[in-house]
Amino acid sequence: MKKLFFGALVLSFMSACNSDNISNQEEISQDTGATTGLVASKRSCPSDLIREKALKNDPALKARYEANELQAENFKRDLSMGKVLADGTVEIPVVFNVIYNTASQNVSDARIAEQIAVLNADYSATNSDINKIPSAFQPSAAGNVKISFKLVATNRKQSTKTGWRSDLEQMKKSSTGGINATDPTKNMNIWVVNSILDENNQPGTLGYAYYPESAGLWYDGLVIGYQYIGKTGASAPFNLGRTVTHEVGHYLNLPHLWGSSDTGCQTDYSNDTPTSPGPNYGTPSYPLNRVCGGVSRSQMFMNYMDYVDDKAMFMFSANQKTRMQAVVAAAGPRAGLR
Repeated sequence: MKKLFFGALVLSFMSACNSDNISNQEEISQDTGATTGLVASKRSCPSDLIREKALKNDPALKARYEANELQAENFKRDLSMGKVLADGTVEIPVVFNVIYNTASQNVSDARIAEQIAVLNADYSATNSDINKIPSAFQPSAAGNVKISFKLVATNRKQSTKTGWRSDLEQMKKSSTGGINATDPTKNMNIWVVNSILDENNQPGTLGYAYYPESAGLWYDGLVIGYQYIGKTGASAPFNLGRTVTHEVGHYLNLPHLWGSSDTGCQTDYSNDTPTSPGPNYGTPSYPLNRVCGGVSRSQMFMNYMDYVDDKAMFMFSANQKTRMQAVVAAAGPRAGLR
């Protein structure tokens, strides 16, 4: 299984902008050749942890987060009154930035096309496994989220680096061997790299993403390990493209089901997803009951925002759909993607 780390940037991104720190860490990243090609055995995503640290350290970022949450609540109210999105799917332009060391890491155009197809299927509820939703959760299923994805460009660059630190964001700057974002106010940028390292220089991260409070900033977008793009040649059990589906969920303001902290049993701001004490892994059997606050609840582990294997996740909830639509609405933080 794999570890999936998706994240909003640890606010040490400020120190990453310091050229001395970048040069110091450059040497660290170069010494990870033994980790290249490593396949994670367990899904894990640090996106919320990274976000939590960032919000504590940056009042301006926290203010944007709070404004986004208020906008989401107002959107939910207006939607119930028939004022918003009478129809019209929002098509998000996608730019892939592929940075590779060896030829096998240079993911093909075909795999990128597969990934776009997976996103469009998962977000329109036309995925082939949508019929596996348990009857108890069918009333709260999202159906078509009315957000689609269109590939507009693919940029490629070969690098001698064998690992990229998530807290330094060097893959996102040409000056540090990466590829600059293509106008992140108007495009969803996805960086594909050979190995993602955490802030302790450890490998195993599948991917991470930034929440809407980072909309339009130079580092905004997703970072994904090349092993988890598309289907053909991707690494099992994360070989159905759902790593990107999960990370796009963060990009569109969806926390994990257990909340924005590893503490668990917290709100994910969607009242139709049962409270969860923490992630589920592998391929659980339904029903799976877990306890929060002394109450046992059936878990929606098949939701894209859990940690289960790709083949075990296949739905969003209706409230999650509303939150994502709020982000790309005309007044939303990612309105520039429209």
